[in-house]
Amino acid sequence: MTHRKLEQHEIEKALNQLNTETSQDWTIEDEKLSKSFKFKNFQHAFGFMTMCAIYAEKQGHHPEWFNVYSTVKIQLTTHDVSGISHKDFDLAEQMETFASCV
Repeated sequence: MTHRKLEQHEIEKALNQLNTETSQDWTIEDEKLSKSFKFKNFQHAFGFMTMCAIYAEKQGHHPEWFNVYSTVKIQLTTHDVSGISHKDFDLAEQMETFASCV
């Protein structure tokens, strides 16, 4: 499947759909799909990051993220299309699943 940069209306629709299934919303920040996850402690945050890293590597699509103790801040963008694509929403959905496992 060829990936392309999503149009603004497509991003808004996909963001609304993604946020119907989350307790804390994803947002668009710096033209990237963004969210901060807060975990019980560093071990849970690192476990989450490990699950995400394995999935991301298999997909060939890697997050921009920053971790301090129990918080993981994530920004997703598809560099080869210079914007947000369906790859970013797929990874965000998987991250939501992984966050509920730790």
